[in-house]
Amino acid sequence: MAIAFTVPSLIKERKYPFIVTLSVLLICFSILLFTNTTPYPLFLYYSLNSPHPSYPTTPSLPILPSQNDTSVIRWTLCKGSVAFDYIPCLDNFKAIKALKSRRHMEHRERHCPDPTPRCLVPLPTGYRIPLPWPKSRDMIWYDNVPHPKLVEYKKDQNWVRKSGDYLVFPGGGTQFKEGVTSYIEFIEKTLPAIKWGSQVRVILDVGCGVASFGGYLLDRNVITMSLAPKDEHEAQIQFALERGIPATLSVIGTQRLTFPDNAYDLIHCARCRVHWDADGGKPLLELNRIIRPGGFFVWSATPVYRDDERDQNIWKAVTALTKSMCWKVVAKTVDSSGIGLVIYQKPVSPSCYEKRKENNLPLCEQKDWKNSSWYVPLSSCVSLLPVDSMGNLISWPLPWPERLSSKPPSLTNESGAEEMFYEDTKHWSALVSDVYLKDLAIDWSSVRNVMDMNARYGGFAAALIDLPAWVMNVIPINVPDTLSIIFDRGLIGIYHDWCESFNTYPRTYDLVHSSFLFRDHSQRCDAVDVVVEMDRILRPGGYVLIQDTMEMIKKLSPILQSLNWSLTLYEDQFLVGKKGFWRPTVGETKL
Repeated sequence: MAIAFTVPSLIKERKYPFIVTLSVLLICFSILLFTNTTPYPLFLYYSLNSPHPSYPTTPSLPILPSQNDTSVIRWTLCKGSVAFDYIPCLDNFKAIKALKSRRHMEHRERHCPDPTPRCLVPLPTGYRIPLPWPKSRDMIWYDNVPHPKLVEYKKDQNWVRKSGDYLVFPGGGTQFKEGVTSYIEFIEKTLPAIKWGSQVRVILDVGCGVASFGGYLLDRNVITMSLAPKDEHEAQIQFALERGIPATLSVIGTQRLTFPDNAYDLIHCARCRVHWDADGGKPLLELNRIIRPGGFFVWSATPVYRDDERDQNIWKAVTALTKSMCWKVVAKTVDSSGIGLVIYQKPVSPSCYEKRKENNLPLCEQKDWKNSSWYVPLSSCVSLLPVDSMGNLISWPLPWPERLSSKPPSLTNESGAEEMFYEDTKHWSALVSDVYLKDLAIDWSSVRNVMDMNARYGGFAAALIDLPAWVMNVIPINVPDTLSIIFDRGLIGIYHDWCESFNTYPRTYDLVHSSFLFRDHSQRCDAVDVVVEMDRILRPGGYVLIQDTMEMIKKLSPILQSLNWSLTLYEDQFLVGKKGFWRPTVGETKL
């Protein structure tokens, strides 16, 4: 039966509220349609299912604080003796005190508090914007890292000196009696096959001190992950990052380092105070796991060149271990200052393993581990050499810089994988050059230390390669494991779970980049906790660059505004936040 509606009948039947509502919706839709400044409707260029949308160009707009927002958080300052340098998972003193043993450096490992603290780290008195690179390599503001202990403790070894308002780094070290530049040249002269910056591009410096070794290798196109624990060598990693040198806090204790197998071209230890033969040789077996086949271990320590009984016992124990791992001594020498070193090389063929007379270090079983170094105990077996999906041994990457843009040796042979890798590289190259560097409210001249929180293939870092910046590429533990590909490209990175705090000091990064991290972690981590961690590691004056869904941006904006950050939104998917010097003035919370 047909029903005819007239205005009088609608009024009589009290249906006019429906008409009013419908009219308001039509008016709002018309306004939205005719005031849209993008050349295409949003659904034509942006899909939540695609990480690679296209990017029309329209001006960025500032986000104004919401006057009716009732969700603003009341922030409090962290409290305690380490508040200025607070690292939640390394400064959990309650958990550390409860440890049954510290024999294997358990107290230097991660012990994350539950729940995650939401206090904000205070600024040291007199803190100022860090000195720019490359000036920062040689000097930093003392008030930014006000720790004098190393100045006194290492005064005879030229690690660091205090000069007025500055800490100055002369390029010395325990083993660098003639300076770090001379030491670097000495290593390459001892073994020319190393070829700094060509054959050897990515290295790990264990027990790095203030990271002068890695800092000076940057001049030779070598990127070094400088590594040391948070220990009595007060703030050494904080010094490194304040200088603009790549570094992370970690210890070879009871758990694997958070790197993939076969990652580093070379590993260096100069009096790094690691007992390589301890616990059945597990620390040295961990190095074997992360050194690339054919890669080198450079060890400069007293057991190499002194004849006293203690040193010689250590030398004999390490010699037995390296022989069982099939490492070969390719060089051993002493320089003019009396400092000696030995260089080992990891095998490129499994034939030696099969010929070993003594099997006191068994081969590890073949297992398909996913992100197999996150909270995984050290192994007491020799890692197998890597093979591809066809069973062929994986080759050494091409020389630098060709390896940056060539097919990574560890990339899977599955159909479409190579095309996807190259498409990802092109995508980030275009996005960085056309949008990030041109249109966003970021002063890139002030950016040195960069973190990519969800790095995938390292395309963002590769696109920044010509800038005077370096990138810490982070692969979250809940996404496909692509960290080996990043190392193959000649870049550095690390595994991490963003539901926990990162192993770095506060105020150590100039820019933190996040591409769809919050969308992918919405069911795992509380966004507030992740933002607190971003605030902790970001320097005042630094930036967050978040690419995400509009739903997530709307959720994040009031949290960032409550920190008094200035926010700018670009094309409804790029949120740029700039951190200021604001800290809460009242209220504190216990660690």
